[in-house]
This record gives sequence, C-alpha cells and structure tokens, in this order.
Amino acid sequence: MTTPRDLLIIAMDAGSGSPVEQGELSLALAGAEVIDLLAAEAVSLDGDHLVPGDHSAQADRLLEQAAAALVREEPYESVTDWLWRRGRGLSVAYQAELEADGQLVRQRRQGISFRAGQLVLADSPARRRAADRWAADEPVLTTLAGAVGVGGKQTEDAQDVADDDVATVLAAVSDALVELASVRQRRAIEDAAFDNIWRGGGG
Repeated sequence: MTTPRDLLIIAMDAGSGSPVEQGELSLALAGAEVIDLLAAEAVSLDGDHLVPGDHSAQADRLLEQAAAALVREEPYESVTDWLWRRGRGLSVAYQAELEADGQLVRQRRQGISFRAGQLVLADSPARRRAADRWAADEPVLTTLAGAVGVGGKQTEDAQDVADDDVATVLAAVSDALVELASVRQRRAIEDAAFDNIWRGGGG
C-alpha cells in the first residue's frame, strides 16, 4: 500500500464526525504522493522545487501516473504548484482505484440497484494495514490526516517528522489547505452579497 491509499482509507474509516471535503483530501493526497516518490527516490527537492529522478516504475498505478506527471524541465515545479495541479480531482481517482481493487464496495439497499449504494470500506488487509499505521501514530499519516480534520491527532506543524524534505511537503500541504479555506470563505461572502443585491433589486 501507499501513503495516499492509507490516507484515503483513514479518512473514510476514522469516524471523524463529518466527512472530509473532496478538495482538502485531494490536496493532501497529492502531498502524500510526493512523500512516497521522495522515499522511492523518484523525485528530490531543491528548496521547494520538485526535481525528478530516474523514471523507474512504481508499484502503484496512480503513483506511476504521479511520477510521469512531474515537470522534467527547468525551472522545475514548486511543491505548491504541484499540489494544485495534481490535486485536481485526485480523491475521486483514488476512490475509483480502491473500488476497482475491491477495497471499496457499494452497500446494497433494498429496492435500489447495487451500483446506487454508498461506497464503504471492505474488510481487507489494506484496511488493516492502514489502521495499524494510524494506531501507531505514524507522523506523516497523522499529520496529513490531521490537516484535513480526521481523528483529532494533528501534530504541531509536522514537528515529529525528521526528514526535512518531507516536512517541507507537509508544510506546503498545510499552506494550500489554508489558501483553499480562504478562497471558499471569500466566495461564500461574494455569493451572499450577490444574493442580497438580487433580492434588493426586487427580481
């Protein structure tokens, strides 16, 4: 299994009380991909820029896609730019992958077709491995999950992560999540103002 897959499983399984927003989860998944690619030496960091390494095959199909998507010409892409570009719709892609692997199944509802059921986690070795990693308070998984509001285990700015490059990625994820929240808040205010103008115009 990979960190992105473990993160998605934990996000679906942790019972945080409210579902994780797809946008937040997608940004965190993109960060998790970078961390796994760093571990595989498929990428390195020069400051906050992603420098691709040898494009060797990755064991996971979506990680292979991530490695292939790295910008391979200077100036290389920053971690932040990667998160926004790669993260677009990424949670949906990972959910589809887990479903294709039989790790997500659709609940059958009486009188409703099987495909219409809600996606739930299957009892699988992958789910148990993710749960073990979560129970062990593994710093990377804990920080990424905490950043998207899962489980109440959020650490202080990834202070428990020893690797500087990994800490840089985690900090970029945190900053991107703050930016996303700010954008959403601004849009909500603008939408509310527009609604007030519309009603005031007697439309």
